[in-house]
Amino acid sequence: MAIYGYVRVSSRDQNPDRQVDALVEKEVKRSNLYFDYESGKSFNRKAYRKLLKKLKQGDVVVVKSIDRLGRNYSEILEQWRIITKEKNADIEVLDMPLLNTKSEKDGLTGRLIADLVLEILAYVAETERSFIKQRQREGIDAAKRRGVKFGRPRTPETTKFEEAYQKWSNHEWSSRKAAAYAGMSHTSFYHRAKELQVRLQN
Repeated sequence: MAIYGYVRVSSRDQNPDRQVDALVEKEVKRSNLYFDYESGKSFNRKAYRKLLKKLKQGDVVVVKSIDRLGRNYSEILEQWRIITKEKNADIEVLDMPLLNTKSEKDGLTGRLIADLVLEILAYVAETERSFIKQRQREGIDAAKRRGVKFGRPRTPETTKFEEAYQKWSNHEWSSRKAAAYAGMSHTSFYHRAKELQVRLQN
């Protein structure tokens, strides 16, 4: 049986020492530590993939906290299944002992409890994400009802824009030349000109 430690920070600017100290204190050998300096959104990380290939039945993966393993809970659940079911290895989360799949008395009980706790955490995280999105939608809808405008402010249709529009619509100027004269970006001028065309036709 081998005990491996997994350490992850989002970038090389961040210091992994706190995680390393905690894992070494748990008697993980430094030679058995795997480091990733990447986002936790995806599990397609070089060191993590190496660790996964090396795992054998009875081995243990130790992490400081569950968010060091990853931040996408649906992905965490899948990797959890691979480690504990396909590899028949165990996971130990130092900051949350309830997630430890290896129990001194009964390994099966330990895994069952850990699996249930992880499922609950995943549900809570997903529910919270849904609540956040719902609150954002409700906030935007309420603001719109109060007349708040979203997006970049529209450039007012100045006299220069009107002159540029006339030159452009009469095919005297290109849209780029007209936009430059009106002091607008080419895209903004073109969209505004097309909107004005539609209004004038109706």
